[in-house]
Amino acid sequence: MEKHLKRWQGWLLFGGSMVVVFLLGLVASSLLERRAEVVSIFNNRKNMFKEDIVAQNEKFAGDFPREYETWKATEDTTFESEFNGSQHKDVLAQRPEMVILWGGYSFAWDYKSPRGHHHAIEDMREILRTGAPGVTPGDEPQPGTCWTCKGPDVPRLMKEKGVANFYKAKWSQWGPEVMNTIGCSDCHDARTMDLRPARPALYEAWKRRGLDVSKASHQEMRSLVCAQCHTEYYFKGDGKYLTFPQDSGLTVENIEAYYDKTGYYDYIHQLSKAPILKAQHPGYELSKMGIHGQRGVSCADCHMPYISEGGVKYSDHHIMSPLAHIDRTCQTCHREDAETLRQNVYERQRKCNEIRNRVEKELSTAHIEAKFAWDKGASETEMKPILSLLRKSQWRWDFAVASHGASFHAPQEVMRILGHSLDYAHQARLRLSKVLAHHGFYGDVPMPDISTKEKAWAYLGIDGKQKMADKKKFLQTIVPKWIQEAKKKGRFITL
Repeated sequence: MEKHLKRWQGWLLFGGSMVVVFLLGLVASSLLERRAEVVSIFNNRKNMFKEDIVAQNEKFAGDFPREYETWKATEDTTFESEFNGSQHKDVLAQRPEMVILWGGYSFAWDYKSPRGHHHAIEDMREILRTGAPGVTPGDEPQPGTCWTCKGPDVPRLMKEKGVANFYKAKWSQWGPEVMNTIGCSDCHDARTMDLRPARPALYEAWKRRGLDVSKASHQEMRSLVCAQCHTEYYFKGDGKYLTFPQDSGLTVENIEAYYDKTGYYDYIHQLSKAPILKAQHPGYELSKMGIHGQRGVSCADCHMPYISEGGVKYSDHHIMSPLAHIDRTCQTCHREDAETLRQNVYERQRKCNEIRNRVEKELSTAHIEAKFAWDKGASETEMKPILSLLRKSQWRWDFAVASHGASFHAPQEVMRILGHSLDYAHQARLRLSKVLAHHGFYGDVPMPDISTKEKAWAYLGIDGKQKMADKKKFLQTIVPKWIQEAKKKGRFITL
């Protein structure tokens, strides 16, 4: 009986081994088939480019149809989640306190939520912050640097004109040149299709830290091609040279220390006179501070999930929120159902948003109270520590809210940053009350009605209607000339 059992156990072990070998063979065959097809696609390219930068995205369509078709889908603006989505939304209309927070800076005129990469150039032309509405092209204050992340024509121009010359030119000078929106050559070497960031500021920042971008792993590159644009930056010096302030690290305090060391500020606040730092969109920095970034998850893992089709595994180039395709993003690692995962994200976003709402109310009030204190005769000596607190508070608020997806990427860090922002705003208001008392004023400072964007504009003296009318004229007269000039030069294939 015992021998009989051992015999069956042997056959069972043998059969199980055969099944495992068979399955491994299938996997190996599948991998080889996919690799062979990928190699075949590359070796049979119809367009083997000689240049590493090819601005016209359509030229890649024939060789990489899957990637190209999904890239075209960035034109779609239908996705919407509880917090933002792919649509243009007037953030100042939703949050009029932000008009006050940016008083004295062009962001108080117009600030909209971002759309897909397809719309990058279009949105750059239309925003009130560019082109100095009503001013002849060439007289506007914005430098060419503003175009830096808007498409592969930019690295082409940098090669042709020189990086420094590209930055210091007027914004309108490159209007007829930047025609192809964010696409293939922004992230890939057109000759080899290897991942490669095309913006020099990333390489320069890493070099100052003793690092070499070219030695980054493939998985790191799947984030660095995003980090060349989705990061904090500023325009350095009279040449408006694009610079990433990462020398001491990526945290909000590290970057603040970098700016403080040189006394840098983006603008003097119209009301409080505080020297304000305007955060851009430090998505890379905050993503590195969250659990996904710490575990080595790349930007592309969540925003460009893989698709398997006909034996080929390729990245979905319809770059958008991971919540749009939870089955291909979150659920590749997490076993919970889609709705549970979605609500987990919303819960974190709501908590961050709760603190954000309080900060915007307290900080905008503090700026208004600071103006009241100046009007009552407060001295620079009295106001100096208050202005420092306002600068600290606003820098942290902006760093947290300007980063796309921050409350998902690093919710704990965002809540910490916003908590500190709220504390600094409270400290500023407490000191202001003491200054006002010293000048004989007790009680609550009278507050203007800033319940709408238009009312906040009126309080700051911003003629929003005129700015919009001037921009409409600009779009109807100047932009068509840019497009006609670009067509004559063959700058793009289709719009």
